[in-house]
Amino acid sequence: VPVPPGGAADAMARLVADHLQTKWGQPVTVDNKPGAGSAVGLGLLAKSPPDGYTIGMGNIAANAINPALQPAAFTYQPVKDFAAISLIGVTPLILVVNAEKVPAKSIPEFIAYLKANPGKVAYGSSGTGSSLHIAMELFLQKTGTTMLHVPYKGSAPMMTDLLGGQVVASMDAATTSWPQVQAGKLRALGVAGSERAFFAPDLPLVRDVVPGFDVKPWHGLMAPAGTPPAIVNKISEEVQAFLRTPVAQSKLQDKGVVRVGSGAADFQAFMASEFELYKKVIQEAGIKAE
Repeated sequence: VPVPPGGAADAMARLVADHLQTKWGQPVTVDNKPGAGSAVGLGLLAKSPPDGYTIGMGNIAANAINPALQPAAFTYQPVKDFAAISLIGVTPLILVVNAEKVPAKSIPEFIAYLKANPGKVAYGSSGTGSSLHIAMELFLQKTGTTMLHVPYKGSAPMMTDLLGGQVVASMDAATTSWPQVQAGKLRALGVAGSERAFFAPDLPLVRDVVPGFDVKPWHGLMAPAGTPPAIVNKISEEVQAFLRTPVAQSKLQDKGVVRVGSGAADFQAFMASEFELYKKVIQEAGIKAE
């Protein structure tokens, strides 16, 4: 697992590991190898023997955004060095604005507000090249609007300034922003993914107003490239069956995760499309690694 213990990605991995251990009667251990935006752990996974005994959790950062942002810095190819097993789940992003500073109460009103104030409205992200940054840049590209990007070293300081009005908008993780929406400090305008949020079923999708907009931080199980298809499919089928259970769905939702549970082939194609999408966004926006 290429992230520290705790958090959604680690919880997903441990949930799957516990199930596989119980199902197969074989010990399944979780080894956290964080560092370099998940690149350390994924680098180790890519170099592991392709025998099915070592699998890992990939994600949008390590398999799509960061390799597109700085390809020379990676020791692995983000798609071809891995055999996809199953897309476990996604963590929703929501478009939020400071409730006092921004008058817009809907996505069309927000787009109109940006067009009336080109380049004058500041939005925050958890850092240059983060999924929050890339999501907002894609929104700007698809709506023909401009904003001032203010990168922070993490979501916590960004949220502090968003609440204080130093920045007035963000495409933020629902786990951190939704409580502020409920408190009336932020206003939620839409969900960035392709499905309405389980915690806010009445909140519209951004893509309903901005065709083709679909950004969702994702986490998926994968093996080193070259792992026999029979092994990949065996693990994939077992994981998919488990994720369909109410217990799995409930535990994932407790961590703010929307379950997916895709097949191996679908996940492999998804990974490839995600890398190409964010490479294009990064190139068009002229984003450079810090």
